[in-house]
Amino acid sequence: MTTATLLAGSLVLATGCATSPPAARPLPQTPAEHVVTPVTSAPSKAPEPVKPTGDAINVHKVRWTKAASFARGKQVKLTWWSGVEPCTVLDKVKVKETARKVTITLYEGTSPKAKSVSCIMLAVEKTTTVKLKHALGKRKLVDGAKP
Repeated sequence: MTTATLLAGSLVLATGCATSPPAARPLPQTPAEHVVTPVTSAPSKAPEPVKPTGDAINVHKVRWTKAASFARGKQVKLTWWSGVEPCTVLDKVKVKETARKVTITLYEGTSPKAKSVSCIMLAVEKTTTVKLKHALGKRKLVDGAKP
């Protein structure tokens, strides 16, 4: 081996070691549908107004979260958390009025239209208005779904 060859080989090794490391590769991105973003505050969307359908299947009682009387106490606006339509619909509302209390019971179920629909688990705040026979006055308002 000649001195020139040795010197050239040493030069190649020396410059190869002195170069900067290769640029870091970005990590593979996670598909958007797999990213979970935590909800840190309640949604600001107003409750969705609904009316009873009367044709739901698998009907069950559901608790309401808020009640407010208006129209001089002759109507009550109820609000509750529910699911997405047609998978979860308001079937009926039962009202029982006595001299001391007014018991209102909401019943939800699944619409017959949901037979070929994929139902997602998503909470939806809903509201409905109930008309009373007599003004609420000082009577106690009771959720009929509570035990």
